[in-house]
Amino acid sequence: MIVKIKNHIIHSAEVKRLSIDQKDIEQYLSGVKEAVRNDRYRLDRNARRQDNINLFLDYVIDEAKAKEIILSLTVMDFSEILQNEHKGFEYEKLYVFGKDVILLERNGTEEKTVSLYIKFNKLENCFVIVISFHEQKYPLTYYFK
Repeated sequence: MIVKIKNHIIHSAEVKRLSIDQKDIEQYLSGVKEAVRNDRYRLDRNARRQDNINLFLDYVIDEAKAKEIILSLTVMDFSEILQNEHKGFEYEKLYVFGKDVILLERNGTEEKTVSLYIKFNKLENCFVIVISFHEQKYPLTYYFK
């Protein structure tokens, strides 16, 4: 997308970069972590989230380890904000983070560095839905790195 602002043409990535600052992400992440610490979150592992299920099938990881990973996220792990595309929820913003973690392969003997794709939806009632928690399909671009 290209936007024209005061006779300057700016690509959407530049507009996005201008509109997000570290304090905004720190505040968002603080709210996510508070919800997770208080068990006011859900990690989606339903039929539409097979990638999330696969992470738990392919590696030795449980809910406690997933919680630990989420609580270890920092502003530097932030990638982007997406618009929710589900009908009726277009007003929601989804925050994407990435994290490299060392996990033990479930069907093997090796530990492996796994790059995770983590996407949150923090609802108005401070409940967090972890929509995505799986291996990255493509490398992420980190906003503040």
